[in-house]
Amino acid sequence: MNAADEPFLMCVEDVFCRNQGRVVLLTGRIERGRVRKGDEVEIVGFGGGAIVPVEGIEGVCGRPVGEASAGMNVGLLLPGVAAGPADTTERGQVIAAPGSVTAHAGFEADIALLSEEQGSVAVSTGERLQFHFRAAVVPGVVSLTQATDILHPLHGGMVEVALERPVAIEEGQPFVFRHHGRAAGSGTVTRLLR
Repeated sequence: MNAADEPFLMCVEDVFCRNQGRVVLLTGRIERGRVRKGDEVEIVGFGGGAIVPVEGIEGVCGRPVGEASAGMNVGLLLPGVAAGPADTTERGQVIAAPGSVTAHAGFEADIALLSEEQGSVAVSTGERLQFHFRAAVVPGVVSLTQATDILHPLHGGMVEVALERPVAIEEGQPFVFRHHGRAAGSGTVTRLLR
């Protein structure tokens, strides 16, 4: 299966309102698949879930295109979708083929900590970290799943994470995390929980 045959997925990097908010332009890079004008897409993560038709696609310099595929930076025009922090569309959400990706607030992961010289510190159960998935930044609490209570810099291990908000994630997806505003390490999602 080539990338164009996979279900469509694009991370929202920016949100712009058009026509007094009746149409929203969501911009980002298409991660996989393809999308055409008229296709239905789902907004996933951060309380999203709306399924709406693609009213238009803007390519380079805002030029309209009928279809876009993996690797392209585009803007999708979606009707009837609110924008803003208290509304339904924001940076870090994912636009995808309906039902192809789901949002989760919990997962297991294999993580590796950076060195102390790179700014990392020890991480223990109950630690609150900032997790970065694509363009999404979500606070979460980590629980070590091994017999140890603490992971030291340059070490790794399996953890369970409880996020404050559900985000679109998939098994095998890489992520990075920060501790008190400093880069701390990276990981890979091994199992989705809730």
